[in-house]
Amino acid sequence: MGKDAKRRELGQFLKARRADLTPADVGLPADGEHRRVPGLRREEVAQLASISVQYYTRVEQGRLQASAPVLVTLAEVLRLDDDQRTYLLELAGKENPRRLPRPKPQEVRPQTRRLLEALNVPALILGRRMDILAWNPLAAALLADFSQLTERQRNYARLVFSDSEGRRRYVNWETVAPDCVAFLRMEAARHPDDLRLSELVGELSINDQHFRRWWAAHNVAAQTTGVKKLRHPLVGELTLDWETLFLATDPDQQLVVWTAAPGTASDEGLAFLASWVAVHASADVHGPATADVHIADPPAGTRGSQAAPPT
Repeated sequence: MGKDAKRRELGQFLKARRADLTPADVGLPADGEHRRVPGLRREEVAQLASISVQYYTRVEQGRLQASAPVLVTLAEVLRLDDDQRTYLLELAGKENPRRLPRPKPQEVRPQTRRLLEALNVPALILGRRMDILAWNPLAAALLADFSQLTERQRNYARLVFSDSEGRRRYVNWETVAPDCVAFLRMEAARHPDDLRLSELVGELSINDQHFRRWWAAHNVAAQTTGVKKLRHPLVGELTLDWETLFLATDPDQQLVVWTAAPGTASDEGLAFLASWVAVHASADVHGPATADVHIADPPAGTRGSQAAPPT
């Protein structure tokens, strides 16, 4: 088989494997639209592989020879087994590189959990890709009931961009959201072979035009402090300072805490929320982190009844 014939075969092989998958297979939501062709669209494959649509289209049409790293990424995105992966690379005339092992799940040390539970301010542990590894009850009351989320959903960037409730809580979302993108850019440089990070970036790029635009801007940042303004259903609007502390035992884990300036309305709001949590949170530690609380509609007469968020 000549070089041109191999390129055409490679393109047809990619097209066939793309047709085998549904959006749900790769963690994408169904768009509700009628699809003219089965399987994933070219745009979706390109986004999941973090390459341009034009680049992928030329590869699938046999007009461009993709590099080995791109082909390995496409093999992961298209869920190819070992034989299919080998065939793909042989068609491209590439050596089959050793499959990189998936990184082990991060674990929070018991000592770190005790520190988290002892804090009387909202705090959580972020891992690679901004995964939420652990939290204290006050963080759950402030941000989200993490115990009700799947492990995949417990990701700070995914909550900021994908969760409508989480998105509405941020008064300054236009500032918070691009900071998440810039941080993920830094993560991509530190861990270029992280498949789960590539999948996260691809998913958010497809689902959110803001993420797509900010990711394309290639801005990077490793911010360790800042201000977040939240609109909370129980205590109203809060202006909180956040601080990130990197754990010496695992540089890929960070302790993030939220505090308010003493004597401010936000300080009073946090104190009220802490007292509410003390009454309503379970005393038992459960799940992957600490006890959680669920903020339902506040009863009449509570502090938040005059400051509930708009719908």
